[in-house]
Amino acid sequence: MIKIKNLFKSFEDRLILKGINLIIENSDTMVVMGASGCGKSVLLKLIVGLLKPDEGEIWIEDKEISKLSEKQMDQVRKNIGMVFQSGALFDSLTVGENVAFSLVRRTNMSKSEIAKTVAEKLEMVGLSGIEDMMPSELSGGMRKRVSLARAISMNPQIVLYDEPTTGLDPLMSDEINTLISKLHNELNVTSIVVTHDMKSAFTVGTKMAMLKNGEVVASGTPDEIRSSKDQWVYDFVNTGFFHKDTQ
Repeated sequence: MIKIKNLFKSFEDRLILKGINLIIENSDTMVVMGASGCGKSVLLKLIVGLLKPDEGEIWIEDKEISKLSEKQMDQVRKNIGMVFQSGALFDSLTVGENVAFSLVRRTNMSKSEIAKTVAEKLEMVGLSGIEDMMPSELSGGMRKRVSLARAISMNPQIVLYDEPTTGLDPLMSDEINTLISKLHNELNVTSIVVTHDMKSAFTVGTKMAMLKNGEVVASGTPDEIRSSKDQWVYDFVNTGFFHKDTQ
């Protein structure tokens, strides 16, 4: 589904990604882990076309997207949903209008069809009947779930999650993890989850990749990562310990 080949990205004089190679198979949930500042979120933004790489290729199915125009990339984005770390809801729009945003902009659906789809997606995330509420009236966990409903509104083949449990209490984090797994199973989507939350990673992931200093230092199944012989990977996964100079 997604193939990343020799990907480089820098900002000013700081090299963030240093030759990333990664394959995400169809229907996998790939968890990308690593310390803060290692390039996890930058990788997501490159995949969705919000940033362009300095070098390398990003293939989504049979399209190499790094050289596409904005108009061409917009067509690719129809098959990608993204859940941002902050939720990124439009505060001036109701919940229903937030979930319907892409449907209004990118489809010819009637108002009644859009309303039906919005209701279905909100039901899938456990928030039936809140279409008329404003984002300011929602808890942090509810905002994340509305963001997820918006991300799946177009029935995407790919869903990207940027730190989906950040800022949530343990109980709400568990709910979000359960929801990610539920939607993966029900919608058969290919997912990439960026996180440094180990419990979340091992709850939702079918495959994992570890980033260190802008490079993939380990990848494989959760069991393979947990039993890695690499001392840094083992310490990060099993104790959460890592040195600041090896991010």
